[in-house]
Amino acid sequence: MKFEEFLAKPDTKIELSKFNTSSTGEYKSKKETKKDLKKNIKVMSELQEELYAHDKYSVLLIFQAMDAAGKDGTIKHVMSGLNPQGVQVISFKQPSKEELDHDYLWRISKNLPERGRIGIFNRSHYEEVLVVKVHDLIKGQSIPQKLVGKNIWEQRYRQISDFEKYLYENGTIILKFFLHVSKEEQKKRFLERIDTSSKNWKFSGADIKEREFWNDYQKAYAEAISHTSKQHAPWYIIPADHKWYMRLLVSQIIVETLENLKLSYPKLNPQQLADLEKYKKQLLGEK
Repeated sequence: MKFEEFLAKPDTKIELSKFNTSSTGEYKSKKETKKDLKKNIKVMSELQEELYAHDKYSVLLIFQAMDAAGKDGTIKHVMSGLNPQGVQVISFKQPSKEELDHDYLWRISKNLPERGRIGIFNRSHYEEVLVVKVHDLIKGQSIPQKLVGKNIWEQRYRQISDFEKYLYENGTIILKFFLHVSKEEQKKRFLERIDTSSKNWKFSGADIKEREFWNDYQKAYAEAISHTSKQHAPWYIIPADHKWYMRLLVSQIIVETLENLKLSYPKLNPQQLADLEKYKKQLLGEK
């Protein structure tokens, strides 16, 4: 499976309208993807063990999307086979008073995965150049207003890219996924949530309010991705109208990225190997 068509090429102006939201690649149905997804989950589990033992890298997976695009479901299905001891999932909500009294990357920094672990961000620091931008919330943040100039968003794109480069240069592998759902498919999923009693809790009137800003969000996402998709922290624009293909695609990108790290279990030196033989004999000699 090739991913070039889904990669937001670094330093390139992105137009989301040119990315097909309903693509399913070579697959024709959900049934066809089940075997490959299951295989990827198994491989990912094995690679996670090596990642932990290798203890040199951490992995940060960032998921951003419009409402109902499938972030929660993708995280649940794709990461289902991993050892929960080596994974942390953080869902970023509206910032607290304490968080607003720090710089906007503070709450991100304190939730980063340690070496050997996989961190998953359901929404992230990108909210600061998305919802904050769309709703002009920057004026209400506790920062000196003289610093909020006309170039504030360019400044934040630069700050975010610098932050992610710093993380990469210190061993954090970053993958960013924009789950690209169409407005028509979002409407369909909203109606399903309203019509299905077990899904009513997922729906909020705020979802409809945010939908009114659809075009503004599409523009904000395109600008953010254009400025921050880098070789060390790439954005992938994943077609999200078909959840089964979206999940397979995300899993495949993660697997291939982990495989490219050439992870391995630590090799013991001669003295350590000799000690193991000594301990083995000691155990076998017990009465």
